Amino acid sequence: MKLEKTVDRDSKEKLYVQIYSIIKEKIENGEWPSGTQIPIEDELCKTYDVSKVTVREAISELVREGYLKRQQGKGTFVTYSIRNSGLAMKTRLTEDMFGEGVGVQKELLVKGVREPSEDIKTYLKAEDDVYYLLCKGVVEDEPAYIEELYVPLIIFPGIEGEEVCPTSLYDLIQEKAIRKIFKVVQTIEVTRIKGDAADILKVKEGAPALLLHRLFIGADGGSIAYVRLIGSSRRYKIQTEFEKIN
Repeated sequence: MKLEKTVDRDSKEKLYVQIYSIIKEKIENGEWPSGTQIPIEDELCKTYDVSKVTVREAISELVREGYLKRQQGKGTFVTYSIRNSGLAMKTRLTEDMFGEGVGVQKELLVKGVREPSEDIKTYLKAEDDVYYLLCKGVVEDEPAYIEELYVPLIIFPGIEGEEVCPTSLYDLIQEKAIRKIFKVVQTIEVTRIKGDAADILKVKEGAPALLLHRLFIGADGGSIAYVRLIGSSRRYKIQTEFEKIN
């Protein structure tokens, strides 16, 4: 007989996050398939010995991420289906941007909490304060690109204590943020380097550059984080991989 998972009250992880994880696991492993009505709040509270507020927070997040759907007067139902074989796209940009065997070092220039500018609010579709990082990529002792990262604090509490620049923001979000990434949308264009970016990259203002926008999106279509990269090197090799999901 399979034992029911329980919450760990000694854990630093919030109770609603633990309930969220338990329910999500039941959905993803097929124990609660798509179309299943999940237990009512009172039953979940009794099973896991937590309050209704805790259960509601967990369910609300799963609804936002597309795992559950509330139906007025009927209950809450699973809407997530285990995906059939298909194609998933994964991208590697800074690592593959300069070709194999070329080492890239990332340096943190600026970090801190700030109110987002109007264009960042448009990307993130939110007014909340963001955690901002400005990183510089160095190739063969020369500045090659600058990378700006914007993550709403409400989505990733505690990000201030993470080493974001030298690691993968995608992996950090998937491992530790309140919401998870469902889709990544990228746009690449040619631009002109201006202002501080020209000083950091040691190029003349107005020099041509590659501008990459990367938007991380949740299952509900809401924005999770935004990354903007401006590169000055001429040796770009942007590689996209397609991987079959079994």
